[in-house]
Amino acid sequence: MTADEIESLFTRKGAYAFARWGRPIAPVVFGVEDATLATVKGALEAVTTFAGHPMAETDPELGANLMIFFFRDWAELLEVPDLDRLIPDLSKLVARLSEVQAVQYRTFRFDEAGAIKAAFAFVRLGGGMEKLPAETVAMMQAAQIMLAWGEGAFAETSPLAKHPENGMTMLRPEIADLIRAAYDPVMPAAADDASHALRLAARIQAG
Repeated sequence: MTADEIESLFTRKGAYAFARWGRPIAPVVFGVEDATLATVKGALEAVTTFAGHPMAETDPELGANLMIFFFRDWAELLEVPDLDRLIPDLSKLVARLSEVQAVQYRTFRFDEAGAIKAAFAFVRLGGGMEKLPAETVAMMQAAQIMLAWGEGAFAETSPLAKHPENGMTMLRPEIADLIRAAYDPVMPAAADDASHALRLAARIQAG
């Protein structure tokens, strides 16, 4: 993966903006049965393990710092107690996402250093999303919450692929390499200069 390709994945509103988690990820999942819950947490554990980033049962400041919601209709979010306190202008967001018939949405919170300290992922089981295997949906969410990707990062190409031998859902090798490089301890947790993409590309090549 070239530096230009990496830069495009972390471009938001025309500017380079990279961030990774700065603390262990403490997830909670809403709207799924126990079997699917295990699948979602298994996907998170798989991605965090190869990235070398820890998970935790709780976050000392927030309790849970990653909340993943599964539902059938965006309007259901308006009925979640206190969610409007966590997501500013929730009603406007729900109206906008309903209008465009979105199937997923993510938003992040950042600490003073610019690293991710919390994330909220919303998955509407409609528009074709409900037809995907649970493993695919889970891995897709895990991949997309590990870093604060740009708006169009996966608009045309999924971060996932099928294993050539066993057919299992996996991260595309170049995306896996990028996530692993992004969590290299020598790399910063946040960056707003495109030269950071050059450093990531160099680490991928060295690895």
